[in-house]
Amino acid sequence: MQVILASSSPRRIQLLGEIFDNFEVLPQSVEEITSLTKGYAVCQYLARIKLGQLPYLQPNALIISADTIVYRNGKIYGKPKDKQEAKLFLDELSGKWHLVYTGVAVYYDGKIYTFYDKSQVKFKSLSEKDKWQYVNSGSPMDKAGGYGIQDREVVEKYVGSYSNIVGLPLEKLKEHLSKLIK
Repeated sequence: MQVILASSSPRRIQLLGEIFDNFEVLPQSVEEITSLTKGYAVCQYLARIKLGQLPYLQPNALIISADTIVYRNGKIYGKPKDKQEAKLFLDELSGKWHLVYTGVAVYYDGKIYTFYDKSQVKFKSLSEKDKWQYVNSGSPMDKAGGYGIQDREVVEKYVGSYSNIVGLPLEKLKEHLSKLIK
């Protein structure tokens, strides 16, 4: 069976490699805009549109896409646009708990299935120096919420799936795939 990951995220590629030995990486260019506001709904919708045209172009493949957002007090934190926004995210999340949602869309046998996972993350209380040091490292720039769970300098602790926070909830994905592919 042909397996396609509709994402160029190095973290998702690595995680999917824990399930499949061979798969193609074919990210789709889509506009990630929605008027939805609930974290679980936003991430599932964006994961679904990230499938792009692949279901039509590769109708016999198993296609997987995902979208991760950081969510706190009704605000969605995507990837920061620049260093200033990355610093703002750190200002707002420092010392506090927030939620991480990853929505997953799976195309298989002519149908699209979506689901999400939710984890909680608590940031360390960061000084101004710590924040700017982290921003200037470049690490925040391609990650939802402006940080990576693997970056111990900002994360104090988490509850839930580690792989969900990284960007692909492996436990739930395996569960869903086992039901789909008999």
